[in-house]
Amino acid sequence: MICQMVQAQSGLRPRGDVNCDWEVNIADANAVIDSIFCDAKYHGMFSYATDVNGDQEISIADVNMIIAAIQGKELPPMLSYSGTMPVLYINTEGHRNIDSKEKDSYIHADWWLDNKGHEDYESLGSPDNPLGMVIKGRGNYTWTLDKKSFRIKLDTKEPLMGMKSNRHFCLLAHADDHLAKLKNTVGFELSRRIGLSYTPAQEPVEVVLNGQYIGLYFLTEKPRVGKHRVNIEEQQDNETDPEIVSGGWMLELNSFDGPMIYVQEHYDQPWDWDDMLCFKSVSPESLSKQQEDYITQFLTDANVAIQIDDVTSREWEKYIDIDTLVRFYIVGEITDDLEYFSGSLFMYKHRGDSTKLMFGPVWDFGNSFTRPPLFGVEDLCYHFYEQPTFSRAHWIQEMSKFTHFQQRVREVWQDFYNTDFNGMHLDQYIDNFVESIKPANKADVKRWPDYDIDYQKNEYKRYIHSKINWLNSQWGTGHNFNSNGGVKRPQND
Repeated sequence: MICQMVQAQSGLRPRGDVNCDWEVNIADANAVIDSIFCDAKYHGMFSYATDVNGDQEISIADVNMIIAAIQGKELPPMLSYSGTMPVLYINTEGHRNIDSKEKDSYIHADWWLDNKGHEDYESLGSPDNPLGMVIKGRGNYTWTLDKKSFRIKLDTKEPLMGMKSNRHFCLLAHADDHLAKLKNTVGFELSRRIGLSYTPAQEPVEVVLNGQYIGLYFLTEKPRVGKHRVNIEEQQDNETDPEIVSGGWMLELNSFDGPMIYVQEHYDQPWDWDDMLCFKSVSPESLSKQQEDYITQFLTDANVAIQIDDVTSREWEKYIDIDTLVRFYIVGEITDDLEYFSGSLFMYKHRGDSTKLMFGPVWDFGNSFTRPPLFGVEDLCYHFYEQPTFSRAHWIQEMSKFTHFQQRVREVWQDFYNTDFNGMHLDQYIDNFVESIKPANKADVKRWPDYDIDYQKNEYKRYIHSKINWLNSQWGTGHNFNSNGGVKRPQND
C-alpha cells in the first residue's frame, strides 16, 4: 500500500488524513464514509479534515480523493501557513475537535511555538518536547462563525511572543473584522497612547491545530488580575473580613458566566430587564455574602449619583475615577464602537472605602465602524451611544451630561490630539501593521475567503478620519485630519 506521509517536524498532516494518524489509508476513506452515513454537514473548522477536496461538502468526492492518494496519485497540497511569522502548533488530546466554549469544556493539548527565524520572538517547546495547555472555545456572536476563537491556559507561565510570562491568553480569530484586522489593533494602540494603565498586548501568529493550518490569529493577553495586567490587591474568593472586601475588584458589564451583581439603572422607573446593569465579578470569582453586599451597595450608590439631574453635580465622582473614564471613553468615540459601555466593559477598584471605580482595560472592538457600511460615512457624525444598533450603552448617556465630564473630555482630547496622538502617526501605523500581516493574511484568505486587505485598510482610514474630524468639531482643536492622516493646521490670515 502506498501512503502519503508527513514529517512530524512540519506539524502539518497530509491531505486526506481524516483520522489524525499522519498517513492516508483506507481507514480515512472509512471515516469519511461513516460521516456521510451520519449525514455530516460541512462546518468550517470541524469538518475541514473530512472535506478532503475543499468544496465545503462531505460527499463521495472526498472518498474518491482519498482513494487516489492511496493509489499513489499526487494530490494538491493542503493549505499552509505563509511562514512569514511565528507558527503556534496545538494538538488536542485524541485530536478532539474544540466544539464548546462552556466553562468546563477545556481540552488538554500539547503545543509548541516555532519562531520561523524571527529573532524578536523565542521558540518554545518542540515537536519532540511539546509543552502543555488546556483549550476551549470563546466568544458570543463570533462563536457562531466558522473560524473560531479560543481561550488557552498554559500549564506553566510562558513569555509567549515576547509578552509578559503568564498562563492565560486568547487566540482571537477576528473573523468578524472586515477592516484589515485593524479594529482591535488600532483600539488597543489608542488605549496605550492615551495613557490607560493597562492595555492587553496582542501579537499576530499563524496557527496549526491538530496538524491542519487554521489561519492567521491574534495571540492576546486575557484581561485579568495580575502584576503585569490589572494590578490590584487581589482578595480571596468568599472573603468575609470587612477590611478586605472593599477591594480589589475587577468587574465586567454584561457578561453572564460568573457571579452577577444586579443594579437597576433608572431605579425610579418601573422594573425593566433592559434597564438592568448586570456586573460580573471577574475577581474574586466566588462571592461571600459580605462581598456581594459590599459591591452591590457601592455600585448602587454610584448609579444613584450618576442619575442626579443637576449637571453641575460632582457627587458621582466620589465613586467614578473621571480620568480613566474620560480616556476610556475617548478611545470608544474615535473607534465608533457601538458596543462600548454596553458589553465587554471592564472596571476595577483598589482596596479601601475611599477608592473609586476605574475604567479599563479596553477589550473587543468588533463593533467598531459598523454604521458606515449600512448608512454611509455621514452616519459617523454622532456619538457612538446616540445610535446604538443592538443594545443601550449604560451609564455614558447620563455621565455625558455633567459639565465637569464635558470639560475633562475637551481637555484630554485637545492634549491628546495636539501631540499628533503622542507620536502615533496614525496612517503610518496602520500601513506598517497591514504590510506586516499581508503574506499571512493572504494564506488566511485561502482558508477563509475574505475581501482585499488593501481595500479594507483604506476603508478603515476613511472611517477613522471622518470620526476624528467630527470629534474635533465637537471638542475643538482648530485642526482637521487630512487625507494622509496628518494634522492639518489652520492657515493664518
